[in-house]
Amino acid sequence: MVSRSEQRFIRINLITIIVTLLVILAGGIVRSTGSGMGCPDWPKCFDRYIPPTDVSQLPANYKEKYVAGRLKKNEKFAKYLESMGKVALADSIRHDKSITIPEEFNPTKTWTEYLNRLAGVAAGIFLFLTVVYSFAYRKTAKRIILLSILNLFVVGYQGWLGSIVVSTNLAQWVVTVHMLLALVILAISIYTYNYAKQLNKVPSVIMYRIAWLKGFLFFTLVISIIQIVLGTEVREAVDVIAKSLSYGSKNIWISKVGEVFSYHRDLAILVVIANAVVYKMVIDRFSGKAAPLLTARFILITLLIQLLSGFALAYIAFPPAAQALHILFSTLLFSLQFYLYLLVYRTSTYKQ
Repeated sequence: MVSRSEQRFIRINLITIIVTLLVILAGGIVRSTGSGMGCPDWPKCFDRYIPPTDVSQLPANYKEKYVAGRLKKNEKFAKYLESMGKVALADSIRHDKSITIPEEFNPTKTWTEYLNRLAGVAAGIFLFLTVVYSFAYRKTAKRIILLSILNLFVVGYQGWLGSIVVSTNLAQWVVTVHMLLALVILAISIYTYNYAKQLNKVPSVIMYRIAWLKGFLFFTLVISIIQIVLGTEVREAVDVIAKSLSYGSKNIWISKVGEVFSYHRDLAILVVIANAVVYKMVIDRFSGKAAPLLTARFILITLLIQLLSGFALAYIAFPPAAQALHILFSTLLFSLQFYLYLLVYRTSTYKQ
């Protein structure tokens, strides 16, 4: 029997997953509109809790002020990298000339980035609430408490890394790590949600063990993560090309990206095949309204939207809406695959 406090945790955990996906969508909108440097400081925006709407509200020397602040923060970050033995990386940050170039104030970009940060704050609040309500399992499932607390620390680190993204003027590798940490946060939340839901249920019973399906699902997860990393690198390359062309000639951006786009495009074929195989394996083993079957169907729908948005990016000159959708649905695809893996992992330990 699920207690009221446990039901509350499950509900808050689910909301946290949804809000985290919305944060990723907001981040995608920021990237697609070029608003990443809309707020040159962090956590405030132009040293305000409510950002300005007009350049007249800013001090005359605001450009020099925020460049100096970025350089100071980056020096601390460079020393942190050196302490980890990343000397070359630290030097590359110190000598990155783009960091010294001030951003022009643009109220639309400023508020786009600010709303993205508010979404991040909302996710942080819900992650904190999952920690509070996770203590409903202090006698039955302490791992839920530990993982919820761990996730709160991860999101705190993610917030700090977000400040580094700003101070390094969207340094490519920092943006990639920022994205991967978002997947970690999602994975932990999905795990605690699934574990809490299944804790008091009788495990599903199937005819035989399906270790092969588990293994193949893990494989699809790995290639999806690789695909997300490659997609981030494509986006970073496009940013450089777009800037060099003064954000004009969108129709030739992809053609200038090079091999990383070819890898990303070709791996998409493998992603499609792998997920089609997963779907076939799932429908052979589950029927009716079984959660694995429903999840597998959602995976196919998500994959279709992901492919359509990717096609639009590659061949219809980077429409902003497609950029945001591509990021969102790549993350949603990973989330559904991981959830399916957890469902199958649980059922596969039992047999009739």
